[in-house]
Amino acid sequence: MKLLTIEDIRAAAERIRPHVVRTPLLAARCGDADRPLWIKPENLQPIGAFKMRGAFNALAAIVATGAKPTAVVAYSSGNHAQAVAYAAAAYGLPAHIVMPEETPSVKVLATREYGADVVLCAAGERETVAARIVSETGGVMIPPFDHRDVIAGQGTIGLEIAADLPLVRNVLIPVSGGGLASGVGVALRALCPQVKIFGVEPELAADTNDGLARGHRVDWPVRDRNRTIADGLRSQPSDLTFAHLQQVLDGVITVSEAEIRSAVKELAFHTRLVSEPSGAVAFAAYRQGKTPPGATVVILSGGNIEPQMLLEILAE
Repeated sequence: MKLLTIEDIRAAAERIRPHVVRTPLLAARCGDADRPLWIKPENLQPIGAFKMRGAFNALAAIVATGAKPTAVVAYSSGNHAQAVAYAAAAYGLPAHIVMPEETPSVKVLATREYGADVVLCAAGERETVAARIVSETGGVMIPPFDHRDVIAGQGTIGLEIAADLPLVRNVLIPVSGGGLASGVGVALRALCPQVKIFGVEPELAADTNDGLARGHRVDWPVRDRNRTIADGLRSQPSDLTFAHLQQVLDGVITVSEAEIRSAVKELAFHTRLVSEPSGAVAFAAYRQGKTPPGATVVILSGGNIEPQMLLEILAE
């Protein structure tokens, strides 16, 4: 399987430059003395998550060929849905987005506000429903992670980390479908050879950790993965992303539901950053203290949290 290169990610950076925020690397005062902490706040993107990068790169790459899709189709638990809807609107294209029925309403409403037609489906059926819509509309599919241009777009975060903190020692990255960790990992392996890269998963959806330990992809039942509060981390890697993860990750750290909730609360109070549970897992892993000494970056991947859930967590 041909893996992405740093040239793929640099090309993506040029394509998406007009559309995405180059998020800062924020020094966090709540870090440990021997592991200075920086936060990469992708919750500051226009749609509140890093998914903007991959969606715009995939769509821009299609448009650059001279093709004009009749529509754009995607399936997502929330943040990729918003990103594709936002990107399609920027290009004047209709978007059809398939989302699981259990998706937080804040993400469904936002996707509709960007002009997309949202189709809700039962758990585990989103790919099938999306494929049917592609057949009916003749649209182009932009999947959430199993796509080279999507992975390359997410990898632009790695370019920015390397530019802002060249001597970074550790980078902690949320893992679900694996597109973010794959792309960022490729960039950092090329530009920061000293770095240790750790994926982070909820204990209740730790299929990547399980698969890497076994040396092959594994399937966890949807009902098991759906137990975690981190609704954006319930997917599993594809063959493409798993091949990348095997090459770029130094390890996977798993975090409990209590640790995830505590991380959301601490980020809000101590860094003034609003994170959804999925976005807070890297900070939760940092708090475990298992990474080597040295400058550490955690990627806060998204901030689209239900207001009521945020209130409950802050009151705990």
